[in-house]
Amino acid sequence: MTEPHIPFNRPYMTGTEVTHITEAHRRGHLAGDGFFTRACEAWLADRTGARRALLTHSCTAALEMAAILADIGPGDEVIMPSFTFVSSANAFVLRGAVPVFVDVRPDTLNIDETLIEAAITPRTRAIVPVHYAGVGCEMDAIMDIAARHDLVVIEDAAQGIMSTYRGRPLGGIGHLGALSFHETKNLISGEGGALLVNDDRFVERAEIVREKGTNRARFFRGQVDKYTWVDLGSSYLPSEIVAAFLWAQIQEADGITARRLAIWDRYHEALDDLERDGRVRRPIVPSDRAHNAHMYYLLLPDLATRTRFIGTLGDQGIQTTFHYVPLHLAPMGARVGRTSGELPITASAGDRLVRLPLWLGLEAHQDRVVHEVIRAAR
Repeated sequence: MTEPHIPFNRPYMTGTEVTHITEAHRRGHLAGDGFFTRACEAWLADRTGARRALLTHSCTAALEMAAILADIGPGDEVIMPSFTFVSSANAFVLRGAVPVFVDVRPDTLNIDETLIEAAITPRTRAIVPVHYAGVGCEMDAIMDIAARHDLVVIEDAAQGIMSTYRGRPLGGIGHLGALSFHETKNLISGEGGALLVNDDRFVERAEIVREKGTNRARFFRGQVDKYTWVDLGSSYLPSEIVAAFLWAQIQEADGITARRLAIWDRYHEALDDLERDGRVRRPIVPSDRAHNAHMYYLLLPDLATRTRFIGTLGDQGIQTTFHYVPLHLAPMGARVGRTSGELPITASAGDRLVRLPLWLGLEAHQDRVVHEVIRAAR
C-alpha cells in the first residue's frame, strides 16, 4: 500500500466556518464592519490588551496602515531584520522609506537587539521587530531603545498570535502590531490580518486610515453629521464573510494552540539525538517566552546538506521547505535598502533552515515523518 503524501501545510477547519458564513448572509451584511468583524476585534483586543484591534484583509495591509500612522515618508529609515517576509519591508518602501537591515540572533533568529542602536541615524523613524516562528523578540530592550530615540515600534507579529513575551501577548507590546490569518498561520481566514493599536494617539486615526481616509466610523457612531475625506487611507477592511470564517477559528484558539504545541513537542523530543550528534540544531525558545508552535524548523550544516535533506524527504512523499531568502540579498532589497554591519547569521539561516510539516491532523502521520527526518539527517 502506497504511503500518503504528507504536505508541508494543510489548512485546519473547525467545522463551524460555513455556519457562521451562512449567519452573515442571513443578517444581510456582507461588507466589513458587521457583527462578526466586531466580535473578532473585541476578542483580539481582550486577548492582546490592545487599545483597539482592527481586522484587515491581510497582515501586509496592517503593516501598510502602521506605516501611514507612523508618518513614514520619503527618505525615512526603518530598522528591521533581513530574515523576514517581504511585506515587512514593502509596507515602508511604498511610503518612500529605506529599510535598514540588521542581523538576527543566533538562538531565536529574531532581530539582534544589541545591533539596533548602531543602525540608528537622524533619519530613523521606526523599528520593526519580527517575532520569528512565534517566539518573541527581546521587546523590553527594543522598547527602551525606541523610548530613548523617540521611535515608533511596529511589531510584525504575523506568526505570533497566542504567543507571549514575559507574560505579554505578542503584537500588544509595541506602539502598533500586525497579525496574520493567512491559511499558513495558526488561526486562519484564508487571507486576513489585524492591526493592533496599543498607543492611544493612533486609535482614532487608525479607523480613518482603514476607511479610505474618511471619518466614516465617527459618522456611524453619531459623532459627526456626515462623513468625508480627512486623511490618507485605503480599503483595508475585510468582508464579513472573512470575519465569519475567522470567528469560527477564534472560538477554538486555545484548543488549536494546544494541539500544535503537542506536535511541536513531539518533534522536539524525538529529534534530540540528532542535535546531540551535531547533525541539526533544533529551535530555541527562551524560558521567559511562551510560543504558539507556529513552525518547527531545523538548522542543517550547510546549503548542500539542506538540499539533499529536502530532496530525500520529498522522495518519501514528505514535503519540507526552506524559508526566507534574506531581503538584503534579494534584488529589490539591494536596490532600496541598506545593511547596518555584516549579517552572517542571517545569511547562514537562509542557507541552512528547513521547516517540517506542522498542521492539525499530522498527529496520525508524525511518527512516519520523524522516522524519515532522522534517516535523511543521518
